[in-house]
Amino acid sequence: MQLDAERLEFARAIEDFCQREYGTLAQRDALTENDTVATNHEILRKMSDLGWLGVSLPEEYGGGGAGFVDECVFIEEAHRGLTPGLLAYTTGLTAAQTYLKWGNDEQRTTIVSNLVAGRIEAIALSEPGTGSDLGAVRTKGIRDGDAYVIDGQKTWISVAHVAEHMLVLVREDASGPKHDGLTLLMVPTDTPGIEMREVRTMEARTCNDVFFSQARVPVSAVVGAPGQGWKQLMRGLSVERMIIAAFSIGAARRSLEDAIAYMQQRDAFGQPISTFQALRHRVADLATDIAVTRSFVYDVAQAIDEGREDHLARESAMAKMRATEVAKNAALEAMQLMGGAGYAREYGMEFQVRRALAPPIFGGTNEIQREIIAKSLF
Repeated sequence: MQLDAERLEFARAIEDFCQREYGTLAQRDALTENDTVATNHEILRKMSDLGWLGVSLPEEYGGGGAGFVDECVFIEEAHRGLTPGLLAYTTGLTAAQTYLKWGNDEQRTTIVSNLVAGRIEAIALSEPGTGSDLGAVRTKGIRDGDAYVIDGQKTWISVAHVAEHMLVLVREDASGPKHDGLTLLMVPTDTPGIEMREVRTMEARTCNDVFFSQARVPVSAVVGAPGQGWKQLMRGLSVERMIIAAFSIGAARRSLEDAIAYMQQRDAFGQPISTFQALRHRVADLATDIAVTRSFVYDVAQAIDEGREDHLARESAMAKMRATEVAKNAALEAMQLMGGAGYAREYGMEFQVRRALAPPIFGGTNEIQREIIAKSLF
């Protein structure tokens, strides 16, 4: 689909904001403590003041009331602009989809109002050995009178250390099939009995191991119905995949644009390297891949706005898989096209490579996405 004039204007406003607030490496270093802190609350508050956060969420709970296409425009442009802390926002946005479908009014209002205000929410699903197989979750959430008692470990939990709540998947009943007996709980991160430890990665702190030891939350923390956690999660996956696809398209565009800018000003053998056919054709291939994938992503986003979200498992899997792989390829190709400069921190491409490597893994690995697609074809 083609973006209309209003959405193009929205995209330009986001682009201008990103250029003004953190368009240089020096600005980004100042906001991220030299790339050691992933989330900048000041930037999120400024975006909140502009009305950009939660643009697609229902007005009745404090959101912007626009469509998911508008959300994709925001996510794409903000990621293209290297926004510090955008992962924190998109993680909360993903969590909000489950709360909106299954939570009660108090949970919906709390989560959406937090997100719109620039506060952070997390999701705690994966465990050691159960990354792609969530049905094998072992963390216990046992009913004890008017409370649930949680014991176990979650891992790779994004932004949990700066979040106000975690949407936690626990096993309440182990007597039946593995996909039964799972329950979702809304757990404040300051609940006694919770310990977090950083999972060190090649990026600034984002991921955490989260340990639960007799952590108690009230029965009112249940999101939806007890024992229905698996079914509830499955209903929200299409939007989660599309969120990942949107920011991957933004990342791919930024890598391509930075490579082109460098190639136009870098001379070799007496002429700009942008005149070399071998390099120009690689750029042409990248541009084509990005354009085709971007068009498909927005077509699926439009289908979500038309109310077809529950029937887009295959299409959202395609969008997530292809967009994340295009973004990774764009960053790696751009690094190669820039030569040594692509590896140097001052040019920014090494950062873009680092941030492009994880998306094909999280939100359901691309191997899982391929299996979802294949199942729909046979």
